[in-house]
Amino acid sequence: MIADLAVRRESFLRCWRHSPGLTLLSLCCIALNSVSFAVVGLGLRAVVDGSIRADFSAIVVGAAGAAAAYTIDLVVGQIGFELRTHVVGRVTLTEVQPEVMRATMGVDTIEHLERSDYLDRIGVVRAEVWRVVDSGWAAIEAFVFVVRLGAALAVLATVSPLLLGLLVVAVVPLLLEWHGGRRMRDAEAAAAEDRRLERHLLALAIDPGAGKELRVAGAADRLLRRQRQAWESAATTVVRARLVASLWSALGWSIFALGFIGGLVLLVRQTAGSPAAGGDLVLAITVGAQLRFAVEQAVERSIDAGGAALVLAPYRWLREYHAGTAARGGPGLAPPARLTDGIVLDDVSFTYPGTDRLAVDRLSARLPAGAIVAVVGEYGSGKSTLVKLLAKLYRPDSGAVRVDGTDLADLDTAAWRAAMSAAFQDFGRYRTTVAEGVGLGDPAGMDSAERIRAAIRTAGAEEFVDRLPQGTDTMLSTQFGGVELSEGQWQKVALARACMRAQPLLFVLDEPTASLDAPSERAIFEAYMTRARAIRGGTGAITVVVSHRFSTVAGADLILVLEAGRLVESGTHASLLARAGRYAALYDLQAKAYA
Repeated sequence: MIADLAVRRESFLRCWRHSPGLTLLSLCCIALNSVSFAVVGLGLRAVVDGSIRADFSAIVVGAAGAAAAYTIDLVVGQIGFELRTHVVGRVTLTEVQPEVMRATMGVDTIEHLERSDYLDRIGVVRAEVWRVVDSGWAAIEAFVFVVRLGAALAVLATVSPLLLGLLVVAVVPLLLEWHGGRRMRDAEAAAAEDRRLERHLLALAIDPGAGKELRVAGAADRLLRRQRQAWESAATTVVRARLVASLWSALGWSIFALGFIGGLVLLVRQTAGSPAAGGDLVLAITVGAQLRFAVEQAVERSIDAGGAALVLAPYRWLREYHAGTAARGGPGLAPPARLTDGIVLDDVSFTYPGTDRLAVDRLSARLPAGAIVAVVGEYGSGKSTLVKLLAKLYRPDSGAVRVDGTDLADLDTAAWRAAMSAAFQDFGRYRTTVAEGVGLGDPAGMDSAERIRAAIRTAGAEEFVDRLPQGTDTMLSTQFGGVELSEGQWQKVALARACMRAQPLLFVLDEPTASLDAPSERAIFEAYMTRARAIRGGTGAITVVVSHRFSTVAGADLILVLEAGRLVESGTHASLLARAGRYAALYDLQAKAYA
């Protein structure tokens, strides 16, 4: 609760810093609205008492006060609500939402994106991130509305101390609503994974790539059934909790209604036969009738304040996780300006989260400075995992990766990534212009049309880019009014993106031609081999090429052969063929298959 209170305070102060004028005006509206309906009752009592005494001034003052208070209650409250909603929305959009995205992207590794507990938490926060900002306002308004309720009861006490008993019955709905709200928060958390699965399956139904397979296979109905099951599972959990919460709410309001009716009966008996008590009776009825709305507002914002914990808990966890990983990494050493020795993998092992099978198993190898290193092996042999370890996307469970003798873990992650380029097997498809999609490979060079054009040329993408309606300014993806690319064209854009940095220390190509035809593949590899030999003279750059097609990497300086996460052979193409081992057998098998 203390930690949540700190977040609520911080969220409100963000609103104050962002829009101090609107925030202050909204607070003033809330304050005025908190006493308005009680003043309505006092004004009407003055009118009735003035009528009995034939006091015209009292009648005018009472009527004017009641009218003004009623206007404030009706209009100022709505103005305050609109102002608060505007400020909360702006702060959410400009500060908190970017903070959540930075906390996700700011973690050095990508292990957290493969953990269901992390994805569940980030799903809850992203779905209702506005509640983080609103939590501070909800707490303030809940307090103000409780004060408003107290003011109403104080006015009723001037009529009869017995009416203070309404305070007890007014608290009952608050307590029971809070209890029901806690059940709802627990249910929402329990349903988070099913909701995430349901949204994923629904997204597949409108995804162009998955849509082709689903139509051909006739699997749409099966997918929709699975999506409906996930939705029903989540809905059942939430609806059951909502039903229980509704029952608690109904019980609380029933107790309040009975108490209010009982209070009015007692008041009528006390004032029976007393004309002078007419004003008191009008006051009690007016304020008492509005008491339900006062309690309802207090309950509603109290529930909002309590319900915000559903988002505040994962929000705090996300921030602490990000801060913890950042502290663990810390500012590291700068990578060398030029590689002189190379990269050494020293007894490296790694297991993916949630599994017990080693993806990389005690692997030791030396990648010499300036070398073109090919990593080959069958599917699942650990090739892609190895390059992700080189890119610091994962940390080894044991062993170390050393860059010119320095442990990669000690190097500053951002600086190391700025000194490398990569095209991964599961490359991104950015729905932007071609120029932006390529330029993102080196944000510092995004404004250089010359560098973007050179990267496109190196990737062999110039021909198809020139045929696009607006060339490099063409928007990609029909979802945003642009053009759709083939899988091979998307891959060429990714390859061009990897070529934006002219002098990297490490250049990684992870299955860079998996979506290309054989002639394009050969041309791409020849172009990249030429580029690799050109850049190694300046920085001693190491080029790592991952491929399951052995014939395309025959020109590499060093070939590493992986099997079940282990290094089983290494050497040049000629030496490995002469050894007649695993590499030779796989190479011969592929050659016969392609022949």
